[in-house]
Parts: sequence; structure tokens; C-alpha cells
Amino acid sequence: MKQMLMDASFFALCCMTLVMTSCDAHQDFPDTTTKICDILCTDGKVVSQSQFDKGGKEAIAVVYYVNHREDVEGQGFAVYLWDTEPATFADSLGVKQGTSASITAFDGNANTHALFTAKDVSSTMASNVFDMWRYGQSAYVPSVAQMQLLFNARNQVNAVIAKLGGEPIPDDPDECWYWTSTEVEHQESVKAWLYSLSTGTYHECPKDQSHKVRPIVTIYQ
Repeated sequence: MKQMLMDASFFALCCMTLVMTSCDAHQDFPDTTTKICDILCTDGKVVSQSQFDKGGKEAIAVVYYVNHREDVEGQGFAVYLWDTEPATFADSLGVKQGTSASITAFDGNANTHALFTAKDVSSTMASNVFDMWRYGQSAYVPSVAQMQLLFNARNQVNAVIAKLGGEPIPDDPDECWYWTSTEVEHQESVKAWLYSLSTGTYHECPKDQSHKVRPIVTIYQ
């Protein structure tokens, strides 16, 4: 009986030693989960603000949406630091350019490609966005739904955009209107949606008018 108690005590001591050793060996690993206000760099990496502050990277966009939906491509969306110059959605009217015309789809990338490759009409807006990107990930004109996500996060990301030397998303009623890449359903040949990043509203607009674009990027990691 005495031997059994000694064996039990020895076993308990070994367990305690093992637990203490395991605790001593615990290490804190950095949280690499993408978050809103993280920074997309020209090398394609998404880093936290604290990591970026250590230097060695060049910023190009700020994460404004983190994706948790299986039906949406990528890990999230990042907004480019600057606007493009005002340009037309189409250089003439009367031609459907092949967007989904859906105000609920997160399909700006596909829409922009359709605009860029459409026959019989060209899109200066889409060409400008394609031409501006010289890094590994492609920027594009956001859809109505993607602009709504940006509107919801604008107050969070604006401080980071300003810190990085970019153009904060404007609240001025005269400066807040941006093209989306979404044509107006049943009027695709003549109108597309214009979006206000000041009020979160969108309006039909003739496609041959010039307006600026705030490009976005889908994050793949």
C-alpha cells in the first residue's frame, strides 16, 4: 500500500512538471488575420499598421472589408489611396457593355473587365484603372455593392489613408460622386450608377459623362 501511494505521488509530480514545462514553452505568435485598416503594400503583402511603421514597405491601399462569405471571391477588399482623373464610363451611348447590372453583386472586377473588352464602344474609365496598376494585384472599378461596403467603412479607413499620404474619401457634396462599374438594369446601353461616398446614395447617370473613380483591389493571400 505504501509503495502504491509513493508511485501515485511520483506520477502526480511528473504530471505537474510536464504542465509547468509546457507553460514555460508557450510562445505568443503574431496575429496574421487580415483586419479592416490593415495596409496593402506594393509587394502584395497585407500588413498591420504597426508592422508598416517599422519601415521597408510602400503602401498602395487600405483594407476596408474582410470577407467571411463563401460566395464572394478573395479575403476582402482594399481601397486605393488615390482617385483617378474624371473619365467617361463609355465614349458613346447606345451599346451595352456587359456588366451584370446587379446592385447587390460584389463583381466590380468582372464588370471592369467587361468594360475594358467591350466591342463597338470603349471605356476611358476602365482603361485608366487598368493602366494605373503596375504591381502584382489588379485594381478595378467597384460595383455598387462594393461601394456600399466602402461607404460603411469610410470613417475607419480615412485616418489611415491620410496618414499614408493618400486622398481621404471626401464628404463634400460636390466632390463625393464616383462611378461604379455597374450599368443600370434595363437601361444598360445609356446609363450606369453613380455613387455618393458622402451620403451612401446612388443615382442613374448617362455613361458619356466624366466622373472620377476610387479603385479597389481584391485581397488574395
